[in-house]
Amino acid sequence: MNRTIKHYGYFDPSSYGDEKIMSNQGQSVAGYPIGILALELFYPLLPGNVVNPWTYDFPVRIKVVKGATIERIFNNDPTLLEDFIKAGEELMEDGVRAMTGACGFFANYQKELAQHFPVPVAMSSLLQVPWIKSTLKGDEKVGIITANSTAITPHLLQSVGITDSSSYAIYGLENISQWKPLVDMKDNGFNNILLTAEVTEVAINMCKNEKIGAVLLECSDMPPYAHAIQKAVNLPVFDYVTLVNWLNYSVCQKPYCGFF
Repeated sequence: MNRTIKHYGYFDPSSYGDEKIMSNQGQSVAGYPIGILALELFYPLLPGNVVNPWTYDFPVRIKVVKGATIERIFNNDPTLLEDFIKAGEELMEDGVRAMTGACGFFANYQKELAQHFPVPVAMSSLLQVPWIKSTLKGDEKVGIITANSTAITPHLLQSVGITDSSSYAIYGLENISQWKPLVDMKDNGFNNILLTAEVTEVAINMCKNEKIGAVLLECSDMPPYAHAIQKAVNLPVFDYVTLVNWLNYSVCQKPYCGFF
């Protein structure tokens, strides 16, 4: 595969002057700063979901990893690594400048994929936890709300640099009624008003039971509920979209304009 270094320069009429503008061999599309590796699943993907492009104010390139089902991801299936690499190589050919995922449990493959690709790789929203913890008071925890608390393993946490068990509390959604169609990957539909209330209630109970300084939403389906959660618990709320925005800003710096 062509591994030509990607252009990071912001283009405007005066940016390049009389420089020759070149393209990478084999690259047929351009202008996608972020590549997203996605699960193979079938249910409503609302605005705010990581794989709904309406979520972003910038272009994203989405690639479904064939065979990457939720069951295989929850069980940390090692045979999926090559499938991730193949799909990621296709995103690289499309010129992405950074790569992320669409499931917090992609953390299981974080180290291998970051080692393989020549662009920044941030596969899981959980990568934000150590940084979030460093912004809090010493006795405050990061409250992690996850799609399935039973699938959070020591290996998964260590893969994203989470090593201090006293720094976080984990609450799962696997037992709430409107979340089940998502976890089961069956498009039986769900009531979004009820789901918002159920997810928010989990956040409220977590903050009642633990000394929480900030909330991290692990799942790519959770950002649509970040606003309601923040309103209910009155705390900073991080999710997959904060991760993707952070990546985008790092690889798409633009010149500042204005009076001084």
